[in-house]
Amino acid sequence: MAHSTSSTTHRLLRSLLASCWLFSPLLVADATPPQHSALATALSDARLASWLSLLDNSAGDEEREQLERVNHFINRSISFVSDQQAWGADDYWATPAQTLKLGKGDCEDFAIAKYFSLVRMGVPSEKMRLTFVKALSAQQAHMVLAYYPTPSAQPLILDNLDPRIRPASERGDLLPVYSFNNHGVFLAKNPQRVSQPPEFLARWNELSERAMADGSATPLPQS
Repeated sequence: MAHSTSSTTHRLLRSLLASCWLFSPLLVADATPPQHSALATALSDARLASWLSLLDNSAGDEEREQLERVNHFINRSISFVSDQQAWGADDYWATPAQTLKLGKGDCEDFAIAKYFSLVRMGVPSEKMRLTFVKALSAQQAHMVLAYYPTPSAQPLILDNLDPRIRPASERGDLLPVYSFNNHGVFLAKNPQRVSQPPEFLARWNELSERAMADGSATPLPQS
């Protein structure tokens, strides 16, 4: 019975991942950043400098204040575009540095930038989950960042569609599907962590390695 339940969970998880375009046929390396003019380069440098200043100046603040600052900064610094418009790829997870350099990204890029920013400020990664939801008004997949003050608490939602940080119970427009962080994948109907398919692990690890390489992320403390 346990083996059957595990197999069913894996099939469901793979289906959910595929439905949200996680398994793009294009390799991540195929994404090509657009060329920058002198003005665009200056603006890009200014966004990155402001981001690094935010990280440095907010490291000792209360977590709720950190959430507010990061959510506001990322939402106002990035314009929403598709991955095709930004990178010429059907699906691409950009690092925070890439997203802020370009000043553009899709919902995944907003959420990823918030996650890595807050981790760098000192918010424990286990308190946050990148969460795929169904945006009911648009009837399409969407990603937000969920913050859990305690393991059993109702999460607060950081979103690019709604600039207010609100409890999940107030976001009736979003239907959670699954969430993940560097600790695992969590199905909405099963709050316990489930095993990650190798394809998902590879994609998350590849993003994390690029984030480390370009300075978007720093090594996590060893437990």
